[in-house]
Amino acid sequence: MRAIATPLWTAIPSLARPKAPWICRQCLRAPERPAAIAVQTTRIDVTSHILRAKGARAFSSSTKTSLAERTGKITWRERVRLDSKERRRVAIGVTALFLLGSGALAFSSEARHIYIAAERCGRVVVTLYLNIRDYLHILKQQDSPTFQADLSEVHKRCAQRTLKAMEKNGSIFIKLGQHLTSLNYLLPSEWCETFIPLQDKCPVSSFRSIEQMVKADTGKSLEDYFSEFAAEPIGAASLAQVHLARIRETGEKVAVKVQHPGLDEWASLDMWLTRFSFRTLKYWFPEYDLTWLSEEMEVSLPKELDFREEAYNARRTKAYFANIPSHPLIVPTVLWAERRVLVMEFITGHRPDDLEFLDANGISRDEVSAALARIFNEMIFGTDAPLHCDPHGGNMAIRLKDPSKRSAKNFEVILYDHGLYRDIPLQLRRAYAHMWLAVLETDIPSMRHWAYEIAGVGDEEFPIFASAITGRDFSVVTSNVVTDRHSPDEQRSLSESLGQDLIEKLVGLLARVPRVILLVLKTNDLTRSLDENLHTTQGPMRSFMILARYAARCVWDERKEEVKKEGSVWWPQNMFKLGIAALAYAKVAVKLRVYEYWLSARRVVGLSNDITSATGIL
Repeated sequence: MRAIATPLWTAIPSLARPKAPWICRQCLRAPERPAAIAVQTTRIDVTSHILRAKGARAFSSSTKTSLAERTGKITWRERVRLDSKERRRVAIGVTALFLLGSGALAFSSEARHIYIAAERCGRVVVTLYLNIRDYLHILKQQDSPTFQADLSEVHKRCAQRTLKAMEKNGSIFIKLGQHLTSLNYLLPSEWCETFIPLQDKCPVSSFRSIEQMVKADTGKSLEDYFSEFAAEPIGAASLAQVHLARIRETGEKVAVKVQHPGLDEWASLDMWLTRFSFRTLKYWFPEYDLTWLSEEMEVSLPKELDFREEAYNARRTKAYFANIPSHPLIVPTVLWAERRVLVMEFITGHRPDDLEFLDANGISRDEVSAALARIFNEMIFGTDAPLHCDPHGGNMAIRLKDPSKRSAKNFEVILYDHGLYRDIPLQLRRAYAHMWLAVLETDIPSMRHWAYEIAGVGDEEFPIFASAITGRDFSVVTSNVVTDRHSPDEQRSLSESLGQDLIEKLVGLLARVPRVILLVLKTNDLTRSLDENLHTTQGPMRSFMILARYAARCVWDERKEEVKKEGSVWWPQNMFKLGIAALAYAKVAVKLRVYEYWLSARRVVGLSNDITSATGIL
């Protein structure tokens, strides 16, 4: 028999290569593994060896162990493969984290907006509900002997509750509260006094938010426009604040008016809440309809929030009064404007009621009062004149006259904040002039006629309308002493009248009056308040005379236009009509001039002009 050749290393045991035993993965994971046994074979069954090798490969395809697991060492290929896997895991993790973070941020921003909106709505709705509940409860106790005292307590409680809601919501609610403060002829005194803190409750936006807003609106940063920009505002109001800056190209010092960035987010919602509140009040108290307030705000607020409108109004007013050099009015020059950014010439001065400044610089209070009266009556009665509808002390300033200018006066009036303007229709302007001439002449039938022309006011509502126009009790309007100061008896009479059914009638009347007339009344009220704060020596009489002069000029212009429409003014009939109109105007002008000289003479000799004998000045 032929012997099978045996490999040398099997024949000689010392040359045999040690073979590592194969151990399954399960055994490797066992807590105790037997020590590897070196097997030295002298004779190998080729067939079994091959089968064993194939089985091992087949098994290892599913449970393959790496060299690291077998020897504890990592080859460079495995290291690369491991690093690649780790990088993929890290990349996937970072990407997932970024996507989750972005989604969470977007969701949280949206959720935050919804939460704050719900919170703002909730404050208004809860406050409205509690106030209505309190008033419905107290109105059921009108027969109680303590009704008036209890009603006053309800007024205070509801006003305080409303004040807190307005302060927390901010935004245009501050503006609304400031406006309600001036409605002392409509609202109970408890409400007006409670809202007084809102006059100084003006928010201040952060410098960072201003930077972001300017970048969003203009596409450029503050540094692109200005070499200097003060981080702290020099003044703040309910809708905007003003910063000092210096133009980069020219070095000119300017005032930059910027809108509070938060207004954009909440203005629409707040207007809806305001409208909802007044409509709800009207539903429960139909006799107290104040929806005209929200309607006026819906018209005015979008214009006030667009500074391009303000820039247009300022330029128009500056151009209009440039043709009337006798009026010492200064309007800062607008350099450029965007929707929420306005850059204008920086001009500073002192408040009109800064009596210490006026007296220290020899500026006559009477002349300041007269200048203000001429400026705003020109706006009311002047042909195509723009009407500034917010002339309070914070929107004006007085400064010493520029020595280079020719003027008999030693001061100038600076007019700021041109956001709220109106144009009075020509026919309404003329009807209003006729109404005032009738008031100053104490012509009751004529007053009734023009009251109907202006607002459709009937005989029953006429006394209320006359009081609203003049700001005086009707008994004063009909007694030829409308030019005097408010006496204690008149103030008491007004308070008693407002405590009865007069408020309900006045509210109903104001709901029907043309909106522009409401703004004219507001302008008149504010200018009267300025005059009172100046403590002039001539009282309100000179202001009324100035008003009469402008009203008479307006009527004279109307007469001339009517005559021209009928043909040539050289026709005898038209010349006669024109002469009659000229005589009527001259009559008023002469009376006013004589009366003004008389007041000046009394002031020179030290007599008070706060008198009650000045009746029927026209």
